[in-house]
Amino acid sequence: MALLYGGLVLLVGVSLLFTCVILLQNAIVSPNIKLQGGAVLLDGHGHPTTTAEVARSQQDAAISYLLKTGGLYFAIIVIIGTTGGYLLAKQALRPIAKLTQTARALSTETLDQRINLGGPDDELRELADTFDDMLGRLDQAFDSQRLFVANASHELRTPLSVIRTELEVTLSDPDADPEELRRMGTVVASAAERAQRLVTSLLTLARLQAVGGGDLEVAEPVDLSRLVPLAISAVAAEAEEKGVRVEMEVEEAITVGDPRLLERLVGNLVENGIRHNVPGGWLRITTGQTSDKVWLHVANGGAVIPNGDVDRLFEPFRRGAGKVRTATKGAGLGLAIVRLIVEAHRGRLQAAAPPFGGLAVRVELPRERRGRIELPDKARIDAVA
Repeated sequence: MALLYGGLVLLVGVSLLFTCVILLQNAIVSPNIKLQGGAVLLDGHGHPTTTAEVARSQQDAAISYLLKTGGLYFAIIVIIGTTGGYLLAKQALRPIAKLTQTARALSTETLDQRINLGGPDDELRELADTFDDMLGRLDQAFDSQRLFVANASHELRTPLSVIRTELEVTLSDPDADPEELRRMGTVVASAAERAQRLVTSLLTLARLQAVGGGDLEVAEPVDLSRLVPLAISAVAAEAEEKGVRVEMEVEEAITVGDPRLLERLVGNLVENGIRHNVPGGWLRITTGQTSDKVWLHVANGGAVIPNGDVDRLFEPFRRGAGKVRTATKGAGLGLAIVRLIVEAHRGRLQAAAPPFGGLAVRVELPRERRGRIELPDKARIDAVA
């Protein structure tokens, strides 16, 4: 930039010099001298001359003086301009140098560093602030990734530890009878099933995050009211064991999306409502639709959840009242998957914690507009369970 400033001053100076030369040539003309009585015009050396030669001599002298004196001052101006340009460029680019230094020093362990430029609110300040905001988002993303990996490792280690312990204990007993081996096989199968569910949930999370703002691989009409009975039947045994009263009031709610993901959405909400309920509690599921959207509402009883913890329930590996790794069942990925499924379907998710305890979740999705889908009579729901 200093060379650019110096070159610009040089170009302007040369242009001014040539302009002055042209103006002098046009300004100095032949003098209007009239000689009478045979008088002769002499030059400085006493030689006869003409008015044209006098004018040309004056032009040459003026131009020579201009080039010599002007060139000297011009050189001084160029030096001063280049030096000043260098100092100005150095001062102007100091934030860029600081930004570059900070960027070179960054790593996954030093993302907490910031430029904090300060100064006037100009373009460079805006650039530095934008860079600081980007570092903040990266720092948060890396922290979330590290927490996710740590939680996933913990969840996978638990069933693997159970499997290893059971195998070691059983194999170390040479007198183990078939009943003991059968018990060991049951425990190992249960632990393997838990690990499989966790891996499946992680794959679902990864697939939904990969979709991002893109289109779904499968998009077809799906009636949410048909998915509710399936979800309830899947947790009927657990609901009966805890004495949870299930109420269902569903109407036709046809949207467009991936049937498997929407089935997972309903199943996760119902399962969460049963699993985190209190003994003798209640669960209520309703569906419906308006002119432009369909909705699913799942409310359940349970412990009182602080309002500040509601949003954190939809983060990976969160259970109950926002606590990490406190439940005996599940990996804490159910509601996180629900949130990603809703986002993938361009829907809206709302959750609230009633003061008397439990959780109420409302999902709104775009309505299918290609006409009514006729459902088989056996799949139509006409009563409240």
